[in-house]
Amino acid sequence: MQKTRLTTLIGSVMASAVVLAAEPTIVVEDARMTNPAIETGPPEEIEEGIASDGGEWLRNVNGVDGSRMGGHGIDPIIRGQKNNQLNILLDGAYLYGACPNRMDPPTSYAAVETYETVSVIRGSQTVLYGGGGSGGTVLFERTTPRFLGDEHFRGSASLGYVSNSDTVQAGLDLAGGGTQGFIRGIANYTDAGNYTDGSGDEVRSAYTAEDASLILGYTPSDGTRLELSYEAVRNDDVLYAGAGMDGIYADSDTVRLRYKQAAELGVFSNIRADLYSTDIDHLMNNYSLRPLTAPVKAETTSTSNTAGGRLLGDIRTRGGTTWTFGVDYQNNDRDANRYFGMPPGSGNDPNTLQSLMWPGVTISQSGLLAEVAVPVNPRDRFKAGLRYDYVDNAAASTKQAAMGVTPQNLYDTYYAGANPDHSDDNNLGGFLTYEYGMNDNAVLYSTLSRAVRAADATELYLAANSPQPMMQWIGNPNLAPEAHYQLDVGVNWEQRKWNASASVYYDYVDDFILQDRAHGQEGILQTNSATIYRNVTARLYGFEAQGNYRISQHWSSQVTMSYVNATNLTDDRAIGQTPPFDATLSLDYTVARLMLGGMVHGQATQTRVEDDPTQNSGVDPGVTPGWVILNLYGSYELGKDVTLKAGVNNVFDLNYAYSVNRANVDPFNPTAIQVNEPGREFWLRLFARF
Repeated sequence: MQKTRLTTLIGSVMASAVVLAAEPTIVVEDARMTNPAIETGPPEEIEEGIASDGGEWLRNVNGVDGSRMGGHGIDPIIRGQKNNQLNILLDGAYLYGACPNRMDPPTSYAAVETYETVSVIRGSQTVLYGGGGSGGTVLFERTTPRFLGDEHFRGSASLGYVSNSDTVQAGLDLAGGGTQGFIRGIANYTDAGNYTDGSGDEVRSAYTAEDASLILGYTPSDGTRLELSYEAVRNDDVLYAGAGMDGIYADSDTVRLRYKQAAELGVFSNIRADLYSTDIDHLMNNYSLRPLTAPVKAETTSTSNTAGGRLLGDIRTRGGTTWTFGVDYQNNDRDANRYFGMPPGSGNDPNTLQSLMWPGVTISQSGLLAEVAVPVNPRDRFKAGLRYDYVDNAAASTKQAAMGVTPQNLYDTYYAGANPDHSDDNNLGGFLTYEYGMNDNAVLYSTLSRAVRAADATELYLAANSPQPMMQWIGNPNLAPEAHYQLDVGVNWEQRKWNASASVYYDYVDDFILQDRAHGQEGILQTNSATIYRNVTARLYGFEAQGNYRISQHWSSQVTMSYVNATNLTDDRAIGQTPPFDATLSLDYTVARLMLGGMVHGQATQTRVEDDPTQNSGVDPGVTPGWVILNLYGSYELGKDVTLKAGVNNVFDLNYAYSVNRANVDPFNPTAIQVNEPGREFWLRLFARF
């Protein structure tokens, strides 16, 4: 996959919102966020093939990486941060995957073809979308324009194919209605086989993904909208080269109710409200989709159910100041049980409870927030936000035994004074931003923020037992919330023929939640190299830069760069699973209906690794060599509403892998595994609107 090319790069890399429409178009908003985008038309952007899910598409964005376990379920990383260090919302709804090893991160339930926009906000630049979000916020949004005049029907369709993995994609989006309302149906289907890497070796990466949504809308005026929707996502037969099990299924069902009134209601100039409920069922095992090589059959059944809502209102005062006030709430219940077929070697189906991976975990979060934007003068603006979150954690089944061992026994074995009973956190976060307009073409800005994120269900309560300590993976109920103190400084330029943006950031973290191994550290009672979690002091810093140059009427070039450095200050060592320096350089030629281009994408060697579980965390498989690949692409407008796109990724069939991966929760082989990227692949996509 290649990095996104933007005709006009004006957004703050630290705070830009990158917006992708379904066919897709891109709009880049500047750091001021509430201002209109300086470049509002669809830029000359080209697809790079078929993204398996939202996580793979996000790897196109500068400063965003993603860990691969197979062909589906790419887990995004922004500024070296991941998991619930990121706030990810799918059409206004939070959901949390049902796999303890993150086979199904939230983005795995996001088929990008079914969304109009994807917005990426790097760092802690807003308090509107939940607590935490120290690494950033990602918003996948569907927008159905109101039907006006004689318009009563609209639709679009897409077809795609990728050669290496024999991937087939088909999508259909139909909407009908009038000025008072609409009904919209969206369906997307993708089926992929295993791909081969640059050495010609087959990589377990096949999957089938289906997404269907039905949206009912009431639109009595341009400013008033009420939507009720139901979405079903079915990810089946997902193979993982980087895990000891495969995903038999991951089923998600989501109901949303969304309301917006852009008209005065008392003191409020507009109101936005969201309610949502998502239920996810997941099954993974080591025998249905692969030959059984482990001593026994093993499978894990798990569920993750999330419900919540958000209410926001704006108050505009004299002088152009806008206040936003809001409340939000979310509750997530997770259960996961691992079963073995006993006795070993008998061939029995797994029916013996071996571990309570998530022992009936409930995490709820209630938030109060306020945000204000104040125009200081025609060029400068001050913005600030503050939020308070009450987080409540509990695990209902810590006293239940699996093969004679309870989760409480495991917590007591590894952590001094472990108490998995009901606990709560009171978290306070916020930000201050000042934007200085140096002239009509440049903006300098700085943000100082504090973001606090609570530990997730795995970090707190995971209870994966094994007779061999190195294969145990145990959450820590004693974990304190993670507090990030971050400074961002950046600048945007825009000229007639070129534009660019750059930012640097520094993030000091109290109580960083580190996945580590038990080596007798403070508060850790064992030295047996089991996987554990602990709080440490950490530091992250880095930069992101990008620019575009219009060489002539037909030629343009783009460049992107990003880097992050993450250090565990408590132990004076690197934090594993941190992406290395990344860069792209592209050259595009456009004339009439034709566009041709090429992109060079590379990453530096990552030597800051943690690859020895007997000495450190062991989350990295080792030093990852640097690499450079070439992608070629093109598009042709067959008609006003029909576009054909094609290309070749990894032209020289290089064998390479991203340095980030996910450590294995397999009870028989817990070591980190690195999965190679696809070798040379040809792709073709056809879009039509009607």
